[in-house]
Amino acid sequence: MLQHKANTPIADQVHWSDSLTAYDKEHFTTYMRLLDASADGASEEEMAHLILGIDPAKEPERARKALRSHLDRANWMVTNGYKELFAS
Repeated sequence: MLQHKANTPIADQVHWSDSLTAYDKEHFTTYMRLLDASADGASEEEMAHLILGIDPAKEPERARKALRSHLDRANWMVTNGYKELFAS
């Protein structure tokens, strides 16, 4: 299985913005991995542990909130945020 290997730390909650942020750019791969894992039916616990690097057994509330925040942002990226990636 893939293990979490982020170059930058995972925030407990993604700062929301109506435009791409530096955090979004740094965690684009994380967002895509979460969407892929979700589409494949991975559990929240698996995604939190393997992708975000948060142990849901030790920190269940943090894992749940961080996962929800990152999934929400990942969904925003594929519905709206991607447009900024391709803007000239």
